[in-house]
Amino acid sequence: MKEIVIISGKGGTGKTSITASFAYLGGKDLIVADCDVDAADMHLLMAPDFAQSQAFRSGQLSVIDPEQCIACGRCLDVCHFDAVSQGAESYTIDPIACEGCGYCARVCPVQAIGTEYPEVGNLFISQIRTGTTMVHARLGIGADNSGKLVAKVKETAKRLGDEQSKQAIIVDGSPGIGCPVVSSLSGAHYVVLVTEPTVSGFHDLKRVYELVHTFHIRAGCIINKADLNDAVLKELKAYLKKEGIDVLGEIPYDEEFTAAMTQGKTVIEYSFKIGQILSVSWENIKHNVGIQRSHE
Repeated sequence: MKEIVIISGKGGTGKTSITASFAYLGGKDLIVADCDVDAADMHLLMAPDFAQSQAFRSGQLSVIDPEQCIACGRCLDVCHFDAVSQGAESYTIDPIACEGCGYCARVCPVQAIGTEYPEVGNLFISQIRTGTTMVHARLGIGADNSGKLVAKVKETAKRLGDEQSKQAIIVDGSPGIGCPVVSSLSGAHYVVLVTEPTVSGFHDLKRVYELVHTFHIRAGCIINKADLNDAVLKELKAYLKKEGIDVLGEIPYDEEFTAAMTQGKTVIEYSFKIGQILSVSWENIKHNVGIQRSHE
């Protein structure tokens, strides 16, 4: 089973719209994984049923039991994060400020301080309108450890893909180059970079490809809004050629990307012109990865 990850160096390049289009083209042959857990939006286009949900717990927080607390103040003295405050009869810990180091619990003379493992998000397993399974998640507001939640999404998608004998997993990765992107790339067979010919787009593409290169993963690129800047486009294509990155397709600027999303459709369903370009791109990806044509 092959794993195809779609990423971008910055937000707003059309990454999710393109990923959803490939999911639509792949249909029942694919497992879909939305690993953009900090700002998940694949569900807007794939109509998941949210049939299965499980809490995601990560990190740890220190908690004071007010009935055991003797208000000695030692926890306040040692906390480096200003998370402890004095109440009327006992001390309390601010869960937002607490880093879970446990130092306060170690100095408490009456063991009034314990540890909790908070629920920071949810993982979902859904059936979607293309007739296959999507694994997706939602990270709580202000929660961290998104890289761990991405790993959980991918682990679940791989298990289901093996159980259902799917040809491939298609992954909507997070934008940027941080921990969630590293987690998205782990185990990938092919990476699709979505960029645009702007100064910032080109700069961020080079940054994210440096990361991909360290994983020694073959990469292709889709240039969205390709007609925005001819000079940057020329420089961008020269860079792709130098680095050996496959040029999978060039999409002109088109407001139908936005119009399709407002209708809850993939752009390949909404625009015949863009649909043709993405269909060819998808066939190129399948050829590069070695996915056989479905017999269905």
